[in-house]
Amino acid sequence: MLNLHGKRGLVVGVANNQSIAYGCAKAFGLCGAELAITYLNAKAEPHVRPLAEILGAQIIEPLDVEQPGELEAVFQRIEEKWGRLDFVLHSIAFAPKDDLHGRVADCSRDGFLRAMDVSCHSFVRMAKLAEPLMKNGGCLLTMSYMGADEVIENYGIMGPVKAALQSVSRYLAAELGIKGIRVHAVSPGPLQTRAASGIKEFDKLMKKATERAPLHTLVSIDDIGALCAYLASDIAKGLTGGTIHVDAGYHIVG
Repeated sequence: MLNLHGKRGLVVGVANNQSIAYGCAKAFGLCGAELAITYLNAKAEPHVRPLAEILGAQIIEPLDVEQPGELEAVFQRIEEKWGRLDFVLHSIAFAPKDDLHGRVADCSRDGFLRAMDVSCHSFVRMAKLAEPLMKNGGCLLTMSYMGADEVIENYGIMGPVKAALQSVSRYLAAELGIKGIRVHAVSPGPLQTRAASGIKEFDKLMKKATERAPLHTLVSIDDIGALCAYLASDIAKGLTGGTIHVDAGYHIVG
C-alpha cells in the first residue's frame, strides 16, 4: 500500500461514482490522504457530497471554474483549514456540444475559447494558486487522452485542447520544479464515464481499444486512481513532466 498519510490534496472533477476523479479520490483516501473535494454546482451537489462524505473529505466546496472567484474561494478555504497543500487532481473538461461534434475546421471562436479555458487554462490557474501552499513541494496532476497525440474519430476539438494541456503540464513542470512541485498529465484509455457519453460512437472506440490493446482489456477508474496515488506519493519524487498512459498498452498500437 502506498503511503499518503499526512498529505492533503484537492480533487476536482467528481461528478458521480463512475468519474475518473472519484477513482482517484478513493485511491488517495485509501492511502491515507486528507481530501478536499469539489462539486460543480447545486444540481451536482446531491450526487457528489455523499461520495465526498463517504471518503471523509474535510473540505467540500462548489467549484465552477467559469464563475469568477469560485476557484480562488476553494483555495482560500484550503489555506484557512489546512494552511498547506500537497497535491491537486484536475479532472475537468468541457466543449460546447456543437463544437465537440463538428469538425475542428468549423469550431466557433467562442467554443474554442470555452473549451480551452475550462479544460486547460483552469489547470494553469490551479497551479498558480497551489504554488504558495505547496511549501514542501507537491504534485499537480491532470487528465489527458490519446486524442492529444493522434487523431481520434469524433474527439474533435478536444484533441487540440488536450494537446495544449499536455504542453502546459511540461512547462509547469519546468517552472515549478525548483520548488519541488512535480507535474504530470495522465492519459487514460477509453472508459465509460459521464464525460465520455458526450462523444459520438464511444462504444465503438471502447470495443476497438479492448480488441487492439496488448492486454485486451479496458482500464478502470481504480486503475487510474492507483497510478495517481503513486504519482502523488514520495515514491515518485524523482518523476515530473510526463504524460503517463494507463490504457492497457493501447497507445502503442493505436
